[in-house]
Amino acid sequence: MFQDTPIYSRLIAEHGDVPAQVRGEADRIHRHLAQTMRLPAPHGAPSPGPGPSHATPAPAPGRPAAAP
Repeated sequence: MFQDTPIYSRLIAEHGDVPAQVRGEADRIHRHLAQTMRLPAPHGAPSPGPGPSHATPAPAPGRPAAAP
């Protein structure tokens, strides 16, 4: 978008390509979350499978866990 402007080129030379670094980090975080939460990967890739159907909630702070 701004690659042909002198100010953009100067900022890249002084500080690095911050937008590209942010996009790369966002992609890395998205891949990690997709693995962790078992979400479908970007671009329609198949998911690794369904996760647990429900989880047992943790007891409120200061309260003992309920007996099974």
